[in-house]
Amino acid sequence: MTTARGVGCGKVILLGEHSVVHGRPALAAGLSRGATAEVSASTDGLTRARFVFDTAEVDVLASQDADHSLGRALAALLATYTEPPPMQLTVRLELPAGAGLGASAAMGVAVSAALDQHLGVARTPEERATQTLAWERVFHGNPSGVDNTMAAVGGVAFFTRGQPLEPVRVRRPLVLVIGHSGEASETKLMVGLVAQQLEREPKRIGELFDAIAALVRNGRLAVEAGDLRALGQLMDMNHGLLSALMLSTPRLEDLCHAAREAGALGAKVTGAGGGGCMFALAA
Repeated sequence: MTTARGVGCGKVILLGEHSVVHGRPALAAGLSRGATAEVSASTDGLTRARFVFDTAEVDVLASQDADHSLGRALAALLATYTEPPPMQLTVRLELPAGAGLGASAAMGVAVSAALDQHLGVARTPEERATQTLAWERVFHGNPSGVDNTMAAVGGVAFFTRGQPLEPVRVRRPLVLVIGHSGEASETKLMVGLVAQQLEREPKRIGELFDAIAALVRNGRLAVEAGDLRALGQLMDMNHGLLSALMLSTPRLEDLCHAAREAGALGAKVTGAGGGGCMFALAA
């Protein structure tokens, strides 16, 4: 039996989370770890998938009415193909889920790449990023598109919603240390929290988003110039603005403080916040 394989990478938002949902730019970096997927022909006429995590395995049927969101996401992705045949999938995640590292997007991109290989579909990474938005909407409601784009393309990039991705030349390697708070974070909930703040106080939150956008643009220049110290300072400032949006937690604050005390050039929350991960830039 022929098996097709695909991969998707995780990501961190170096600068610009949440404001990117509302049209401002973000600076993101792909991670070397992510997800892998394998696809083969079905043996029972049904499309089934097994998702393998660090501590659990989940078996689902692809269906818009599936009890598990993974089954609904798989059905949404399959709907982008023309009458795909029944298949058997195995997906392995190498990242913590719900931690701001783009785990769901990494899985979606890995599944898409494996499906394309299995079905003989040719697709560019950018086209794959657009396709897998259908998968991401099941988990995140109103995703910015940055997670699935970075999962498909990798590298470091300047991203603005609805515009072509702009790859960023990295003059010096970025050594990132990622810390997990141990607290769950639900992206859809946190995105909704920020949207409510914007609705209540459009002027204040809009100005805060504009300030984050300025950090992003300066961060791009710092990466291109290899000025890691400047990038770290911008990360610290971005973290302060995200904290003002009530997206940090005492545990995340402790981790960021510990990283800076240990010599990190900068440290901040990544992803939706309210839990999940932070990361530090090492010298």
